Amino acid sequence: MFELNGVRKSYGTVDALLPFDLETRTGATTVLIGPSGCGKSTVLRLLNGLIVADDGDVRFDGVDVTGNRVLELRRRMGYVIQEGGLFPHLTAEGNVSLLARHIGWERQRIDARLSELADLTRFPREGLARYPAQLSGGQRQRVSLMRALMLNPDALLLDEPLGALDPMVRYDLQEDLRRIFRTLSKTVVMVTHDLAEAAYFADELILMRDGAVEQRGRMEQLLDSPASDFVEKFVRAQRGIHGSDQ
Repeated sequence: MFELNGVRKSYGTVDALLPFDLETRTGATTVLIGPSGCGKSTVLRLLNGLIVADDGDVRFDGVDVTGNRVLELRRRMGYVIQEGGLFPHLTAEGNVSLLARHIGWERQRIDARLSELADLTRFPREGLARYPAQLSGGQRQRVSLMRALMLNPDALLLDEPLGALDPMVRYDLQEDLRRIFRTLSKTVVMVTHDLAEAAYFADELILMRDGAVEQRGRMEQLLDSPASDFVEKFVRAQRGIHGSDQ
């Protein structure tokens, strides 16, 4: 569904992405992982047209993600960022329904979809009337996920969606997110720095380093057949992956 061919992106003299290729399978979850500054979030912003590549092609469902079609394509992608990115002056309901109201959905359709999403994400109905400051961190992320799903997009892009949450809340949301991914069969591209979390979600892992792909495949391949010393060290640095703290 997503395809990047020979994509480059620089900021001044800093190369965020070297020639970069990516293909994602429809209905699969692809997880980008790597150290800070390796280009993971840059890939997501290229996929939904928030930034434009300096070179190469970015396509979604066969269509170039540039020009006058970018808004149309973006409405087929849900986008979730760390800490939710909710508008503080809008209630949870207002945040979730913002784009639907903007494009002219009727009130009855909006209410029906809100009800579906509250059930799907296990968000309390009474919480829809609250503002983000009145919600817990986990609840804000559920609202952000509902907002991303409101228009029933074909794909979901998630940028460190659980990174700011405490371990107990994060554990619960990980379980709920994986259930939602499997229930909806969406194409998902997710960014995380946590290898255990990546392994929990991913159909395919892509380990990045300095704007390039260091290794891609399943978790077992990174563990058993690391492509480089960097891969081996990155995996070893993640406590618990081998079932040990050593």
